Amino acid sequence: MNSRTRHLELLNRASNVDILCVGDIMLDRFVYGSVDRISPEAPIPVMRINREQSMLGGAGNVVRNLLSLGANARFCGLVGKDEAGREVASLLNEDDQCTANLIVDDHRPTSVKTRFMASNQQMLRADHEHIAALSETQQQQLLLDVAESLPDVQVMVLSDYGKGVLEGDNTQHLITLARKAGIAVVVDPKGNDYSKYRGATLVTPNRKELSEASQMPCDNDQSIIAAARHIIETCGIENVLATRSQDGMTLVTKSGEVVHQATVAREVFDVSGAGDTVVATLALALGLGASLSEGAELANIAAGIVVAKTGTASVYQDELVNALHHQELNQAEAKILDRPHAKDKVVHWQRQGLSVGFTNGCFDLLHPGHISLIKQSAAQCDRLIVGLNSDASVKRLKGDERPIQTEMARATVLSSLADVDMVVIFEEDTPMETLSALLPDVLIKGADYTIDQVVGADLIQQNGGRVFLAQLEDGFSTTNTVNKLKNS
Repeated sequence: MNSRTRHLELLNRASNVDILCVGDIMLDRFVYGSVDRISPEAPIPVMRINREQSMLGGAGNVVRNLLSLGANARFCGLVGKDEAGREVASLLNEDDQCTANLIVDDHRPTSVKTRFMASNQQMLRADHEHIAALSETQQQQLLLDVAESLPDVQVMVLSDYGKGVLEGDNTQHLITLARKAGIAVVVDPKGNDYSKYRGATLVTPNRKELSEASQMPCDNDQSIIAAARHIIETCGIENVLATRSQDGMTLVTKSGEVVHQATVAREVFDVSGAGDTVVATLALALGLGASLSEGAELANIAAGIVVAKTGTASVYQDELVNALHHQELNQAEAKILDRPHAKDKVVHWQRQGLSVGFTNGCFDLLHPGHISLIKQSAAQCDRLIVGLNSDASVKRLKGDERPIQTEMARATVLSSLADVDMVVIFEEDTPMETLSALLPDVLIKGADYTIDQVVGADLIQQNGGRVFLAQLEDGFSTTNTVNKLKNS
């Protein structure tokens, strides 16, 4: 069995594995807006806020990656007794594949990182946090939560962001519990003292972290191997996987094996969160019985996908499958996305400062009226999304004899148009749920509607966007065409 076939076989069984993640969870908030003037009060930009978005950060991003890869995730950690803590709990609990045991601290806030984004620039990051070790009572509670979870998992991930959950002897107690249960431990480390991870199966430092922890240079292959071996010998850690940005990864094992993985990223937009993707993919592979070298190879491919996205993104299982096939999807197929993938793409475009437009319809038999609507829509934005009613939706709206063409046939025709950047098929009768997920900047509809009749107009306008009514081409109708065909 070659490596590609082996990786595909592993991913096909992802839903069979349960991974426990323990560590510092936080809330990542993104505040988007525009800047067009300097404050008269001080020489600082004035940002007009358009919208906000929140997602799991820190150890929570490991959980996000595990879930998007198709695994089952468990999480143990701590939040504050505040609104941010409740939001973290809600985000963890919204996926049926995730189980969370959260300790709630009455006296410390949930860690929140807020990034203010204008066009393609991060203007400011504001951190709201309190860094301190857990109390003795909280440590005992965490150990109890972990001990209860260990019988049901295959791998434990320690995601250390230096906020206090994995401080002191706590880390050693957790590793001891896992190893006694026969569970592999993968650590995303923090700080310079890796002896606190003694007994871990694997640590995954980046080049800078490895150099600081070993107090050795890490500027080429041989120096990285030497530093990794120093960590293995002095800290009692079994294996080291050093992530090296554009130079890929290097795996050094306790048996002396060295494996270099060349980078597979085609284009790097943002490396933030890539370490979480590596840890999650490795844990998944090990949980399914893969070797360390197999896991490292799969993690390297996953990292190459995620660094081509913006922000603390996650990698989806089908993205990884496509990469494993080494097949370039043709341009039309690549434009047809489901809602979660579409949302990631929209966020990426908007962080680049691009305006995103949205129009929708059944587009059963494409005619000049449709082409005119799409051309006018494309002129209103930098990137155009076409929302497409599914077959079931068209049937409910148009009758049992419709649609004439299947949803994939209609989507393929639309996605072949140069003016269309994305097609999203929706099952509902209206695009409201899709609009709520994607939050485009411009909503386009035909001028046979008034703005107050356009589904989602209020939502888009309240979010800082606008509505555009396109002029219609008279004399074109799919229904009339179908009726003519019937009578001919």
